[in-house]
Amino acid sequence: MDNKALTEQLLDFIGSRSRPYAEVIDAWRTSCPRLPIWEDAVGDGLIELVPGERLADATVRLTAKGQAFRGEHGE
Repeated sequence: MDNKALTEQLLDFIGSRSRPYAEVIDAWRTSCPRLPIWEDAVGDGLIELVPGERLADATVRLTAKGQAFRGEHGE
């Protein structure tokens, strides 16, 4: 599976609603430097972290660019 397919899966996982940061990072954390899907999605402006009072209260959501990417690749 290439990174594009994994990026699509991450964006589909988050979907059209915000998800708790802990849930997303638990499902998508990796220690493999060849598959930095989370980091790439943040760096490419596809997802954003919405701060909460504490990190545990933060949420992750798609940006407009992430929504467009998802729409282009068969939401």
